[in-house]
Amino acid sequence: MSAVLPPASPAKPTPAAANAAAASFAALTARLDYLDAGDIDAVRKAYRFADEVHLGQMRANGEPYITHPIAVAAQCAEWKLDAQALMAALLHDAIEDCGVTKHELVERFGPSVAELVDGLTKLDRLQFNTREESQAESFRKMLLAMARDVRVILIKLADRTHNMRTMDDVPREKWSRISSETLEIYAPIAHRLGLNATYRELQELAFKYLKPWRYAVLSKAVSRARSRRRDLIQKVQRDVEQAFETAGMQLRIAGREKTLYSIYRKMHEKHLSFAQVTDIYGFRIVVPEVIDCYTSVGVLHQLYKPVPGRFKDHIAIPKVNGYQSLHTTLVGPSGVNVEFQLRTEAMHLVAESGVAAHWLYKSSMPEGEAGERLGTKWLQSLLDIQNETRDAAEFWDHVKIDLFPDAVYVFTPKSQILALPRGATVVDFAYAIHSDVGDRTVAAKINGAQVPLRTELKNGDVVEVVTAPVSTPNPAWLGFVRTGRARSKIRHHLKSLAQAESQQLGEKLLTQALRAEGVEKLPPDDEENHGTWEKLLRFTGNRTRAELLTDLGLGKRIASIVAKRLMNLLAERGHRPDALLISRERFTAHENVSQGAVVLDGSENASVQFASCCRPVPGDSILGYLGRGEGLVVHCEDCSVAKRLQHKDAERFIGVEWADDPVRPFETAIQVTVTNGKGVLARVAAALASAEADITHVDMDDQRTQDATDLRFVISVRDRQHLDSVLRNLKRVPSVMRASRTRPGH
Repeated sequence: MSAVLPPASPAKPTPAAANAAAASFAALTARLDYLDAGDIDAVRKAYRFADEVHLGQMRANGEPYITHPIAVAAQCAEWKLDAQALMAALLHDAIEDCGVTKHELVERFGPSVAELVDGLTKLDRLQFNTREESQAESFRKMLLAMARDVRVILIKLADRTHNMRTMDDVPREKWSRISSETLEIYAPIAHRLGLNATYRELQELAFKYLKPWRYAVLSKAVSRARSRRRDLIQKVQRDVEQAFETAGMQLRIAGREKTLYSIYRKMHEKHLSFAQVTDIYGFRIVVPEVIDCYTSVGVLHQLYKPVPGRFKDHIAIPKVNGYQSLHTTLVGPSGVNVEFQLRTEAMHLVAESGVAAHWLYKSSMPEGEAGERLGTKWLQSLLDIQNETRDAAEFWDHVKIDLFPDAVYVFTPKSQILALPRGATVVDFAYAIHSDVGDRTVAAKINGAQVPLRTELKNGDVVEVVTAPVSTPNPAWLGFVRTGRARSKIRHHLKSLAQAESQQLGEKLLTQALRAEGVEKLPPDDEENHGTWEKLLRFTGNRTRAELLTDLGLGKRIASIVAKRLMNLLAERGHRPDALLISRERFTAHENVSQGAVVLDGSENASVQFASCCRPVPGDSILGYLGRGEGLVVHCEDCSVAKRLQHKDAERFIGVEWADDPVRPFETAIQVTVTNGKGVLARVAAALASAEADITHVDMDDQRTQDATDLRFVISVRDRQHLDSVLRNLKRVPSVMRASRTRPGH
């Protein structure tokens, strides 16, 4: 039996009518009163185009898809963004979901709108190895577009906020992924840019869908506490209003409740029960002038006793994202702690809207000051990091570090304040001043005292950096730097250094391989030989001669194969190989390698590694292995690891030999067996020092109960002869039973 439905009441529109209203431009018109008629027409034109391309598409809840772009544009209108941003908000899914091209958007709406939409478009159509790689590349593109134009991220945050508000309509299996992404990425970006209202809402919604049960339990607990403490909160508000009236001061006071997510995080991090979280409720006081903020603190401290150590002045020293307020916690009635935030109207606007306040409140602050304060330094640093980091996942790692919200405030010797993430070191400080200062840092002083470069900075430290023109970044710094800027600058410098050295090694390898083919030296990259190099690069797949030589040095290409191809190309132009050179090269070349020997003197740094399995030193018979992408690895000739590699990968071995005068000492490993007794280690170390061997590492067995102990050292020696004299010196020490060189790969 079917039931007959009553006719729809005019007061309650049907779902279809409600959808039609939400999907119409009228839903947006009321919010656009700050734009002029021409701008409103441009936005209407974008709406019509979006409506047309999304026609027939539905959201998960059955509403027409256009309701989503309208909601995103409405949020952007709340921030008073300009017409171009609103047009991009309406069109933000047009490229991704509707097959509209960027070129078409340029023709219809101009390059600025098209650039904004392109910055927002995900990279779904590109092929990535993993979902994570796709995500990292997508965020990289979005963040770079945002660094060039902050409106990109404002539209993206409006888009994510509306998606989170309508999460109930999304299949439950997607809740965790979307909420985690929101909590880990979008909420911190909102916070970094000072959009605190959006930051809190995104955190709250993400918490609700990530941990629904905990959210529900906490929600009930807060609701009960709210009703229990209503009288207390009202009494505090009355007392404060009365005190300000007596002092003859104007104020606007509003209650402020801690968000459920921040309560949950505090309970989780500090292992507290709900009853132990005391600062759930607080008040926000908005006063006319900056001086009134400080006067108000005096009024409040007369009214209630302050909690020691809980006063913070974020007006004199604003937070990294531009936030300014005075914070003080007072002991209210019944011994309950109540937090107060005091700020001016302009500060309140920046506190809630961050970079969006640039549009909302343009008249209140000079352009330069607003730009400087509201996160533009961080946006610029994104571009700097990108210049040195081409890998999307690495770029995203750097950025995530900089989204860390806590900051320490330190001073330069000239009293300029710098804000750095908590845990930042002296090296981070140096790179924050300038990349050249960071690259050339050799020492530092904090508050006048000499400190190691890895020292973590504390609030109020005065930091002085000492530089030297010849100094370069140390790879060990990557183990302790905290900021993305410092990390990317150090990595970039090390990559550039390795690349230059690999290029030199590659040129040496190719020259020697070419000599084996009967050509004395590489043809120069001049007008006469340009065509030959072009053909060779097409054969190897490299873009430039420098890139080819770098690949040879890194072992990504085999020099003998490239040399044979180059010889063929030269032969086509009439070059004849030198038979005498061929026979001389073959006669002197190593019997089991394919090309002439590379001479090593220890100055090769990053392009040549000495294998840790056998630790060769000058005087040892050696072989060179061109590992794929890791440059030249030098092994002892009798090393078992090298023998296994030769059996499997013979064509990657090249002849190497020691220079007559190596420019530095080389590390090798020794084992010293000693009888246990007092001062033995000191005597062994003294013997090594008297033999002029530096100790770089020491390790010993934990066998104090036995008669003898093995001491394992890694020491630096000049050559085999020096090593032999070191071992002889050790054997003369009374407590030493045995001393020998150790080679695990032998």
